[in-house]
Amino acid sequence: MSSFKNAIPRRAHKERAQPQARKKFGLLEKHKDYVVRATAFHKKEQALQKLKEKAAFRNPDEFYFKMVKTKTVDGVHKLESQANKYTPEELMLMKTQDIGYILQKVQSEKKKIEKLTAMLHSLDNQPSNKRVYYAEDREEAEELASKVSECSNLAASENLPSSIRRKTATSYRELEARKSRVRDLEKVYMDMAMQKELKKSGRKRKLREEELVNPTTKPVYKWRQERKR
Repeated sequence: MSSFKNAIPRRAHKERAQPQARKKFGLLEKHKDYVVRATAFHKKEQALQKLKEKAAFRNPDEFYFKMVKTKTVDGVHKLESQANKYTPEELMLMKTQDIGYILQKVQSEKKKIEKLTAMLHSLDNQPSNKRVYYAEDREEAEELASKVSECSNLAASENLPSSIRRKTATSYRELEARKSRVRDLEKVYMDMAMQKELKKSGRKRKLREEELVNPTTKPVYKWRQERKR
């Protein structure tokens, strides 16, 4: 009977809208809105109840280390400042570990680039007829070389199945992405190495633009020569 009862179309009872006289008060709260609001209210009420129970049953002789490391300011607990938590030697050690990690990632990416390049080179290295082109200047020679390489790549790729061509294109994109990542990591490594050297002891100064043989956008420092004992 329940299946037949559900098969009969019934009128959908809709919740009434906000009366015209109360339009200024905004939308009328529906039952689903009330459920969300009531759930949030009871959740906060239960959390406060648990906190009150913990405060009521707290052991007055209880001790934990935050009692020593915090202080109360206007009724609010605040932790001690962590600015001088580490010594300069510990900070230098952490910097060295970070530089070593970046260098390791650079070497790992370079190895992956070498493997990808060797694999793609074996695919592109297809036998073809040799032709000799003559150019009048260097620009024309570079243009001819680029055109010949494109034609050879197209000719070699046309003989391959579509699935292999798609995988080759994906590998080329991966190769470019890894090269870009290596360049970014090398920049980060150089910046971190420079910051590490600047924190070391020794007199140094920043060179002016007129003192540089090859002007660059990055700052260049010069250390004073000291006699090593």
